[in-house]
Amino acid sequence: MIPIILKLLLAHLMGDFFLQPQRWVKDKEKKKLKSVWLYVHVAVHLALMFLLVWDVTYTPLILSIGLLHLIIDASKLSFQRKKTKRLFFFIDQLLHVISIFGLIVLLYGDTFELNIALNSTFLLLVISAAFLTTPTSIIMKTIFSKWNISKLTKDNASLEDAGKYIGVLERLLVFIFIVTNHWEAVGFLITAKSVFRFGDLTASKERKLTEYILIGTLISFGIAIVTSLIYLNLKNYV
Repeated sequence: MIPIILKLLLAHLMGDFFLQPQRWVKDKEKKKLKSVWLYVHVAVHLALMFLLVWDVTYTPLILSIGLLHLIIDASKLSFQRKKTKRLFFFIDQLLHVISIFGLIVLLYGDTFELNIALNSTFLLLVISAAFLTTPTSIIMKTIFSKWNISKLTKDNASLEDAGKYIGVLERLLVFIFIVTNHWEAVGFLITAKSVFRFGDLTASKERKLTEYILIGTLISFGIAIVTSLIYLNLKNYV
């Protein structure tokens, strides 16, 4: 069942973070259950699961996950408010993951076992790397929605989406360094980033901006390190 779990998790990452444009999200938040993109979004998830699993015997599982996905998303859109948007985002993602594991146990509890497959390690590697790109960027954006960075840097414009791409690259590098057992390179990367940022922070003399950058750096590296450690530990079981 491990390959199936990994394929379903990969389908979730692709459907929720890579194949869901921001305009869909905004339309869903505005129109809620009346938004056509809510149902298109669920249809995309169903299509991804069927394509990745590629086994009709799992049709009841896939359809059940799709139905629960619709219920979870619809509930989030109905009950979330501006003040609770960040909290509901994380609850939503947690419930999606729980629903995948829960339905597998419910439908296949008698035959559930940790089967070893040749492609499981590769799937786990893809999921880990994919999670550290757009999904983590969205997670960090959700966390930082509490602060308005534009007020902190009114007169110091930067390249569009530069922070996003820097974060993606640094997390992937941390992941590569850790899985190849080169922890010293992680320390070098942190030092290098600190040197480049030191001039900006000294020039700005803005305590809030300094704290903002520091929190962002620690969260980014922290997520990358935890993801890498999870991958290394799970690899032993697949």
